[in-house]
Amino acid sequence: MKTLIKLLFFIAIYSVNAQNSISGKITDSNNKPLFGVEIYASEIHKGTTSKEDGTYKINNIPNGKIKITYTYLGFRTVSKVVTINSENKELNIQLEESFFQIDEIIVSTPFNKLQSENVMKVERLDAKSIRKLGNTTLSEGITNIAGVSQISTGTSIGKPVIRGLSGNRVLVYTQGIRLENQQFGGEHGLGINDAGISSVEVIKGPASLLYGSDALGGVLYLNPEKFASENDSEFNFSQRYFRNTLGSNTSVGGKISKENWKFLARGTYANHSDYKIPTDQRVTNTRFNEKDFKTGIAYSKNIFTSEVRYNFNRSNLGLTEGITDQSTSSDLLEPFQKIDNHILSSHNHFFFGDSKLDVDLGYTYNDRQEFEEHEDHDDDESEEEHDEHEEHEEAALRMKLKTFSYNAKYHFPKIGEVEILSGVQGLRQTNRNFGEEILIPNADVNDFGLFTTANYAWNRNTLQAGIRFDNRQISTERMEIVHEGDSHVFEAIDKSFNSFTTSLGFKTSISDAITARINLATGFRAPNLAELSSNGVHHGTNRFEKGNSNLTNEKNTQIDLSLEYKTEHFELFTNGFYNHLNDYIYISPTNEIEDGEQVFTYIQENAKLYGGEFGFHLHPHPLDWLHLESTFETVIGKQDNGDYLPLIPANTWRNTFRTEFTIGNWLQQGYSSLSLQSTFAQNNISNFETTTDGYNLLNLGFGGDVTLGKTKFSTSVSVNNLFNKKYINHLSRLKNDGIFNQGRNIVLGINFTI
Repeated sequence: MKTLIKLLFFIAIYSVNAQNSISGKITDSNNKPLFGVEIYASEIHKGTTSKEDGTYKINNIPNGKIKITYTYLGFRTVSKVVTINSENKELNIQLEESFFQIDEIIVSTPFNKLQSENVMKVERLDAKSIRKLGNTTLSEGITNIAGVSQISTGTSIGKPVIRGLSGNRVLVYTQGIRLENQQFGGEHGLGINDAGISSVEVIKGPASLLYGSDALGGVLYLNPEKFASENDSEFNFSQRYFRNTLGSNTSVGGKISKENWKFLARGTYANHSDYKIPTDQRVTNTRFNEKDFKTGIAYSKNIFTSEVRYNFNRSNLGLTEGITDQSTSSDLLEPFQKIDNHILSSHNHFFFGDSKLDVDLGYTYNDRQEFEEHEDHDDDESEEEHDEHEEHEEAALRMKLKTFSYNAKYHFPKIGEVEILSGVQGLRQTNRNFGEEILIPNADVNDFGLFTTANYAWNRNTLQAGIRFDNRQISTERMEIVHEGDSHVFEAIDKSFNSFTTSLGFKTSISDAITARINLATGFRAPNLAELSSNGVHHGTNRFEKGNSNLTNEKNTQIDLSLEYKTEHFELFTNGFYNHLNDYIYISPTNEIEDGEQVFTYIQENAKLYGGEFGFHLHPHPLDWLHLESTFETVIGKQDNGDYLPLIPANTWRNTFRTEFTIGNWLQQGYSSLSLQSTFAQNNISNFETTTDGYNLLNLGFGGDVTLGKTKFSTSVSVNNLFNKKYINHLSRLKNDGIFNQGRNIVLGINFTI
């Protein structure tokens, strides 16, 4: 005890005395000072902006190596690793003009480098760009990233698809921890509101080395909004209106930061009616509403920094059964889902001179309820009695999923140009049922993984390699459910799944303009609870699902090739991939009928997916206000027996004409865009799918930052599906009912920051 007290006393004395800082001046290539440059050290949650004379200062910097990024619109991002040894550091920075997108630090990769420095190419989209697109949900917004699609149920429910892989094959990270929200279901959406999200990063390809099971197809990494700059405060109000759904999204947030402490909070409410299709009909009970609250607190002091965030999200989602009564009401009808999601995360960094330890802890609690449609109440029952009856009605299906996760990574001292990172990762998960209906039994899941990866850079080349071992334990209870005279037995399961995964990547700058990347990686996914143990009608998918307890790991090997050509005014890229999957799990009809529904069961077959993304970005000189962008994406998925895989997105070609402008002092960072999305016919279908016709959608957008006297705000207007085109996306779950996707949608947005 005395030793511990002495150690704590030493740390306290050290914290008081060590007051390191980084300061300097930021200029352009003509040595003119730059005002408003964002300076940020993500590891310690500290940041500031440069003053009118270009100077800046960040206090209370820990000893060791700290990465600082300097970001300014229209200039190339600079990233510097600074070594601090109980001294004040002066660092002057000169930024070069750049007409393309800002080069940001990528958080989802192991060494948190700039995108241009990464061995693995990661797609990134900032939140402001997503909101400009006028999408109703975050899941819909990220489909604008080449290679990313969504399986949708109306406008409220969307599941991300990366290069043809979806469900549990795509791992979602939010607040730095994995999101667990019963994502096995086809009608289960992302469950994350875009308010309070600063950017989205997408790893396309197996990322099991970093994240373990379920990252076989890729990772969707959601970065939370940053805290305010040091000794600063900020209040934000935003409002969006959606004409098609008569919906609104209101968000209010505030931030305050001192030298060591930082705090933020944000509340959001969204409410939508049934969406309208081009025939002027509304799709009954696709209405939804959402309440979201996010808060965070951070502390940094020399050798230690910590950040704690909490997110509560309540989503009430109508489940449509077709087009019936027409209404603009936003009151939900049965059947509907009520989903509460709690996410608590803690991120901690310990600095030991040239080395560093990161410890991330997370807890998620997902409470999913489904209310079924009941027969009309008795004619003698009053409306008040009926409403009271519905208020106390219990959910037919209720599952509570609790997940505790941990992730510890140690960054070894750099040896020459070699960086080494080792870590341990895992989770403890419990699923419990409380309704009269059961989709999956009560179960416990335990994950444990060990990994190490290294990065070596020399001249214009970078080599990165790693290896990982994982173990997943799944055990379920034996349960027998009797419902409406039918009995279903869930047999007990006790399974263990092990896997080794590896990765090897190489990046080289062939010239100042040409960069090439090649990555070879293996991934795995243990079968989920639904695939192993289902035994009953899944009303969300209108089928009887039977699990298969004999399923084994899915394993894949993927090779990615990437080539980029970038000059001051032109950028060209091509990405190709080939993905071979052993024991690919998919659901297939059995031609049997149980409980009035067709029986589907899970089987395995080797498969392959291949394709790529191609595009260019033209910024012609001297027309600095003009941008022409074009991307094409394609993927083909086939089983080894020659059959096509289900739920493979159709080929898509997007062309965007975009302008940027400033008008006097009242409109800054103005923009306008005209986008044509061409989706080709999908004729490569599985045995239980139907073909889908191609279509073209035209979208408009404009907006900017407005200053009227002392009032400053940003505004945006977007018009999606301008010509009200009738179309059905191949990945729409309403396709089998012949229900069109959303018609014309006008979205108005305004944002005040004080």
